[in-house]
Amino acid sequence: MTTTAAAVWGRTEQQDFRSRVRGCLLGGAVGDALGAGAAGRPLAALRAAHGPEGLTELAPAFGRRGAVTAATQMSLFTVDGLIRAQVRRDTGAWHPPTDVHRAHLRWAATQRDWGPDERRRDLGWLAGEEWLYARRDPAKACLTGLGDEVLGTLDRPKNPGAADSGALVRSAPFGLLVGWEPQLVCQLAVECAAQTHGDPAGHLAAGAVAVVVHGLARGGGVDAAVLVAIDQLSARPGHEPVTGALRAALAAVRAGKPDAERVTALGAAEDRAEGQLAAAVYCAMVGEDVRHGLRLAVNHDGPSAATGAVTGALLGVLHGETALPPAWVAELEGRATVLELADDFAMELTQGPALHGPADTASGWLTRYPRT
Repeated sequence: MTTTAAAVWGRTEQQDFRSRVRGCLLGGAVGDALGAGAAGRPLAALRAAHGPEGLTELAPAFGRRGAVTAATQMSLFTVDGLIRAQVRRDTGAWHPPTDVHRAHLRWAATQRDWGPDERRRDLGWLAGEEWLYARRDPAKACLTGLGDEVLGTLDRPKNPGAADSGALVRSAPFGLLVGWEPQLVCQLAVECAAQTHGDPAGHLAAGAVAVVVHGLARGGGVDAAVLVAIDQLSARPGHEPVTGALRAALAAVRAGKPDAERVTALGAAEDRAEGQLAAAVYCAMVGEDVRHGLRLAVNHDGPSAATGAVTGALLGVLHGETALPPAWVAELEGRATVLELADDFAMELTQGPALHGPADTASGWLTRYPRT
């Protein structure tokens, strides 16, 4: 796997990129938290409890407002794996799917262990964040697919029947690799998704969201990015449910005023990756602002946290961190961790050679992101 030559980053470009990275990760987490407050309740119940518009503000989940689910947890470990992959280029042993898989295995350990094990110094700083050691409704396929260290392939993926949104919700960060071409971003996201979701809908939807984020991170619009995603998927076996769902999302924009019924019609009521992807893309396109788009995304009968997480990532990378609702960001669980990781990712991609090199063996950056 190769990428295009590294870009030359000016100060303005670095600032814009960092804002989009922060927006993507914070936006995904905020959408996840908003949706977590609606989880398990049908639209009628949400309207009965909160009024005709349904849930419009953060509500308690997992014992507090602003709590996130496994969608955010796994997205953070995706970013950790992508940084590790860049760091490992110094060694000449570069295989990003392996590095991301190792990161997701570290997430899987948080679902089994009581807390960080201080005896392990090779895990990096993220695995030492105690708040991540909580089980927050992870997809069963994520737990079983990461139950061993075997690396699956597209020919022999893990969980061949898994088509839920468990891989989709962790895959937006792949699109932040703005120096890569879309086909490489798609391939990496698909290969990593196949470690837990072997059904084509499950892993191709992950590739699609990565390509859409990639287009937005480069400054494009949602509709154009969706068309690139459709093009990237169209030659892959089993693409029809995902490309069809994306086309339906584009068509729905022109069908009339946005409402919960249109979101539901796109597939939000079921936990299938292509439906959650289509609903999120639609909400990102029709949202008058981030708040409106996220409220639209979480008020339906299905897995609201998944729709909210993907919608938030899209809107965040499109508009940048300053467009996110400040009151929601302020209450977000793990906000400091999300920001720290986002800034590390932005630094790695824009200033990596100044942070580490082949001769480094014990720099501070390698302590944070070990090559092991």
